[in-house]
Amino acid sequence: MDYAARIHSKLSEAFHPELLEIQDDSEAHRGHGGYRDGGQTHFSVKIRAEAFRGQSRVAAQRAVMAALREELAERVHALVLDVAAP
Repeated sequence: MDYAARIHSKLSEAFHPELLEIQDDSEAHRGHGGYRDGGQTHFSVKIRAEAFRGQSRVAAQRAVMAALREELAERVHALVLDVAAP
């Protein structure tokens, strides 16, 4: 399974989002720190879920990062997060 699919699966399971968009931005970072051959290192994630209602932006982002702990430890170098309640 590629990392975009893993991210989608984990965030869907953890937060049951109404909206989940994942974009692999790795090629835009070729030659920069954290890039690896084959990409799958830099992602943008937009997620809207009731689970974030009442949470601060930082708390919601931390929840997403915690859900993706394994991916961040393995290969994913950077995440741009757009996290909010619907």
